[in-house]
Amino acid sequence: MASENNKQQRDNRGPRRDRPEAPADDFGSATIAINRTAKVVKGGRRFSFSALIVVGDGKGQVGVGMGKAAEVPEAIRKGTEQAKKQLFLVPLVKGTIPHDALGHYGAGEVMLKPASRGTGVIAGGPVRALLEQAGVRDVVTKCIGSNNPHNVVRATMDALRQLKTVQVVSGRRGKTVEELRS
Repeated sequence: MASENNKQQRDNRGPRRDRPEAPADDFGSATIAINRTAKVVKGGRRFSFSALIVVGDGKGQVGVGMGKAAEVPEAIRKGTEQAKKQLFLVPLVKGTIPHDALGHYGAGEVMLKPASRGTGVIAGGPVRALLEQAGVRDVVTKCIGSNNPHNVVRATMDALRQLKTVQVVSGRRGKTVEELRS
């Protein structure tokens, strides 16, 4: 009888831990690079990790962040939080970018060119991750100079920030869209 009573008490309990559920946001993330650094101290080596993270919604919003911590999951969490604070909107036209762009950062340059439908994302690792999170489906890219992931990602962000839609350019020039296209 005592065992039945104990079983009944266990069934009535809630979850073992009160974990707050994370708010469901529609942002995906990709880890671009994880770097381990060592500091030599008296007792041996102290390791710390840095993670370069890209966050995007696949509809034009994208951000990049870097987190540093003693453990990899904590570095990823910090990088994701920083990336969500750095979000900006990438103008998309039919799944591609509106025009060519050349982004610079340090010794790295990244060239982005719009592509016709069905081409896909022709890009290397860091640039591909960033463009896929941004929601770009068709684009051709080329990395020139540095192939360091940090420089390549920041050069890609520079190129994406340069992009302007036809409506923005026509408004700035004081002309209609039809006048610009003719």
